Amino acid sequence: MEPESAVTTCYRHPKVESYVRCTRCERYICPDCMREAAVGHQCVECVKEGARSVRQARTVVGGKVAATPVLTCVLIGLNVLAYLGELVRPEIVDRFAMLGARLVGPDGGHYVYVGGFPAGYHAEGLVAGEWERLLTGAFLHSPPAEGTFGIAHIVMNMLALWQIGRVSEALLGRVRYLALYLLSALGGSVLELLIADPAAESVGASGAIFGLGAAYYVLARRMGGDLRQVNRFMGFLLLWLLISAGLTSWQGHLGGLLTGGLVALAYAYAPRDGRRALVQAGACVVVLALLALCAWGKVAELTSAAA
Repeated sequence: MEPESAVTTCYRHPKVESYVRCTRCERYICPDCMREAAVGHQCVECVKEGARSVRQARTVVGGKVAATPVLTCVLIGLNVLAYLGELVRPEIVDRFAMLGARLVGPDGGHYVYVGGFPAGYHAEGLVAGEWERLLTGAFLHSPPAEGTFGIAHIVMNMLALWQIGRVSEALLGRVRYLALYLLSALGGSVLELLIADPAAESVGASGAIFGLGAAYYVLARRMGGDLRQVNRFMGFLLLWLLISAGLTSWQGHLGGLLTGGLVALAYAYAPRDGRRALVQAGACVVVLALLALCAWGKVAELTSAAA
């Protein structure tokens, strides 16, 4: 009588007979555990281990590659939602627009900020501790019947954000892209606070978009792109900055441009080794601290001058 042959089973499912081995670890695997490989089949664990050992693609500045402009779409969506909110409740603009210092009287009118204001008046803006205005103003736009452009303000900004944002997101990776966008928006608001009329409201994503434009210029030159095309792009950006000086808040545009360019330089020229992410993050923290210090100093100056 011949001896009964040994029955082999799947290492993950002991009750299932299996006669196929994983080409990597040589354990028996059942059809549910088989994964196609270049040669034969591999088990689930070997496939996961192989995926961990594959080096992930990185952008030129070390970020994770963003195949689709998800973050750009989210930013556009936030701007559009904020605009719809403005249409429903116009007072949103007065509450969240970038504003340094202003008084609101008992009649609801706006007045120049002075210290020791009488009863019935109250301060609004950064001097009243409304620091969120430094960022929220970058997500608001001129109402349809107001401002130089009206509804064209948000339309032009969102078209520009789509064009330059999706390119920048692919070049930077989402984390670095978001940091640069927000810092550029903040830089635009801070420069407005420093040199513009503190009682004037300011809205718009232009500062952040100019920051993205500066980043594209820096990175394109760093990668050795077609310098004629890159220089034409930067020339157009500077030309629009000059034209906008008589139409919109050029201070916000210039502040975003300078901040975005500075952050992009740190991204592009950080050492390409294990220190790169740390250097880039440190540069963002330094820029943020500098902007915060400038804003705090200007607000302190406004407060003391009005006292």
